[in-house]
Amino acid sequence: MASVDSQRRVLSGMRPTGKLHLGHYHGVLKNWVQLQHEYECFFFVADWHALTTHYETPYDIEQSVWEMVIDWLAAGINPGSATMFVQSRVPEHAELHLLLSMITPLGWLERVPTYKDQQEKLKERDLATYGFLGYPLLQSADILVYRAGWVPVGADQVSHIEMTREVARRFNHLYGREPGFEEQAEAAIKRMGKKTAKLYESLRKRYLEQGDGEALETARALLRDQQNISLGDRERLYGFLEGGGKVILPEPQPLLTPEAKMPGLDGQKMSKSYGNTIGLREDADSISEKIRTMQTDPQRVRRTDPGDPDKCPVWQLHQVYSDEATKSWAQQGCRSAGIGCIECKKPVADAIIEEQRPMRERAKRYEEDPGLVRSIIAEGCDHARDAAKATLEEVRSAIGLAYD
Repeated sequence: MASVDSQRRVLSGMRPTGKLHLGHYHGVLKNWVQLQHEYECFFFVADWHALTTHYETPYDIEQSVWEMVIDWLAAGINPGSATMFVQSRVPEHAELHLLLSMITPLGWLERVPTYKDQQEKLKERDLATYGFLGYPLLQSADILVYRAGWVPVGADQVSHIEMTREVARRFNHLYGREPGFEEQAEAAIKRMGKKTAKLYESLRKRYLEQGDGEALETARALLRDQQNISLGDRERLYGFLEGGGKVILPEPQPLLTPEAKMPGLDGQKMSKSYGNTIGLREDADSISEKIRTMQTDPQRVRRTDPGDPDKCPVWQLHQVYSDEATKSWAQQGCRSAGIGCIECKKPVADAIIEEQRPMRERAKRYEEDPGLVRSIIAEGCDHARDAAKATLEEVRSAIGLAYD
C-alpha cells in the first residue's frame, strides 16, 4: 500500500438505520456517486458503530443492513466502481482499534465534541460504556486500516478526522523509527538521482528550519512522482521529511462535502425522528399525497390570501428541486395569490417522483434477488479484507507482533 494510493483512496461509512430518505441522498449518497468515478472508494455499513448507541436493541440491525445497501445501489453506487462492505465482516477493524487503544490518551476521546453532545441528546440511553467512549477511535481505525487519504465529511465531523490524524502521527512517531532508519533514508535519497536528491534535501531543510508548509507539500509531491525508489523507501522519506520515522499509517484529510439542504415535510431538517421524511424508494402516489398535505404558510387561510414563501416549507423544497423559472413563478404566484398552494406543490412532487424513478427501477432488481445483494457485499468484504490485512501485517511488524 503506497502513499500514492492513499491520495486517491476514499473511505466513508453509514450506520444501518434501515431504508434511507432524501436527506441521506442529498447529504451523502449523491456525493458518493460522484466520488466513485474520481477515487478508489470504500463504502461500508457501520454495524459495530450502530451497537455503540443501540446495543440493547440489536435485532433490527441485520435487516437494516440489507435495506440500506439496496438504497445505495438504487442511488447509483456501482459495485464495479466502488467497494461496498460490512464493517463487522472485516475483523481487522477491531484488531487495529485494539492496538491503537494502547497508545491513545484517554483525554483525546473525552474531548471529542460529539461525545458529550450525544450523551445529552440520547439521555434515555445508558451511554456510560467503554464502547461509546471509544467509538471515535474505532472510526479512526476504520479509516487508517485502509490508509485512506480522504474522508468525505461535513464541517461538524472535521474534529473526528483531526483526532485520526493525531492517532496516526503518534503511531508513526512511536513505531516508525526502525533500526538504521536515518541511514536507510539517506541511501534512499541517493537512489532518486543527483538532481532530485538535491531538491528533496533543500525542501526538507526549508520545512524543518523555517516551517515552510509549501516546501513540505512540494517535497511530498516530488516523492509521489518518483519511479526510482521502492514503496518502503518512499514511506521512509515521507517520514524523514518531517523529522520523524517511516509513515506506516498516513494521515487522512477531510474532504468537505457541500452542506445538505434537504428540508423535511415540516421545514425542519429531514429526519426519521421528526417523522417528516420521504423515502428514497417511496411509491409515487405516496409522495404525491405527502406533498399535497404539506403544511404551507399559516397566514394563507383562503385561496385569495397572498402568502409569504419564506414562511412556507414547500418553498424550501422548491429551492432544492425547481429551476429558476419555476421558482420565480412560485414566488410571484404565492405573494400575489395568483396560484393556490396545491398548484404550487405540484412541480415539487413531480420533480421528486422523477428523481426517484430511476432509483426505483434499479432497486427492483435487487429487491427481487436478495442473493445478488449478498454476493455484492461478500465480494466487497473480500476485497476490503485484503486491503486491511496488508495494513495489519505492517502494523504488527512495527510493534513487534509479527511472529510468522
